[in-house]
Amino acid sequence: MQHFLLSAKSRSLSLKAIYKMGEAKAYEAFCQLRWPETGGEAVCPRCGCVESYKITTRRKFKCKGCHHQFSVTSGTILHSRKLDFTDLLAAICLFVTGAKGMSAVQFSRTMDVQYKTAWVLCHKLREALADETDHARLSGEVEIDGCYVGGKVRRANYKNDRLDKRLTGNRSPRRRVVIALRERGGRTLPFVRRSESEGVELARGLVETGSTIIADEARHWDALEWDFKSERINHSEAYSHEGVHTNFVESYFARLRKMVGGQHHFVSAKYLYQYAEHCAWIEDHRTTDIKELAFKLVDAAMAAPKSSKFRSYWQRAQN
Repeated sequence: MQHFLLSAKSRSLSLKAIYKMGEAKAYEAFCQLRWPETGGEAVCPRCGCVESYKITTRRKFKCKGCHHQFSVTSGTILHSRKLDFTDLLAAICLFVTGAKGMSAVQFSRTMDVQYKTAWVLCHKLREALADETDHARLSGEVEIDGCYVGGKVRRANYKNDRLDKRLTGNRSPRRRVVIALRERGGRTLPFVRRSESEGVELARGLVETGSTIIADEARHWDALEWDFKSERINHSEAYSHEGVHTNFVESYFARLRKMVGGQHHFVSAKYLYQYAEHCAWIEDHRTTDIKELAFKLVDAAMAAPKSSKFRSYWQRAQN
């Protein structure tokens, strides 16, 4: 059976098609996704008035009610954007095409923009796509597990100087665990914490009563047996036994490891949660074609408010 990514169906949008579309049609696509209820006609973000003047020379609008000037990206996560709409749509197309993401360095070289422009744009897009699961709850069969990322301690040259990395005191403070809950046939919810045992409270808050939790034999998951039906698999003996396994959540971790190690090479603990959410979004939409993914992300970006962490093309000042 042919893999979906090798099929013609997955290649529904390309950079060539975007640039052939032209700036006017790309701009119209953003308007349609920002204001679908009015057929792409501008709605004032300040007073909600549906009547406005078009300032065509600057692609802006002036509200007839409150006289506020705004653009199609005003008040969204793409506020203060400077890229042309064709470039912005092409960037989003590239962003969703990577099966394991794309590094900001490669992004900047491909789009011919500064590294900080590419880096911040990618983080804004990750922030927007994460809004999809803000209120998600899981039910049915839910797998839970953890994956430690970062904080690798370089081994000393001489054997006698090497430390036992299994001991907590010899580990890096940058080490984090990505705890993922994955509903079979549903969504993946990742969280970044310092200890895998913190996943117990996450499961209690996110999994519906009556669901079945599938986990490995780690002792901290024993506490979930009081709240949910539970199935356990001992990985030292088998990866799957009579239908009991955590292979779906492990497939997410496999993609995350390849994303971090193969694409980004280094991920700061401060932003690890965004890469984890991006990877979960890719995994959950792995059989969705490029065009639908691109427009789904544009729609999310148009609905997301201005970022609290990033502004224009750099980070906001930290208080």
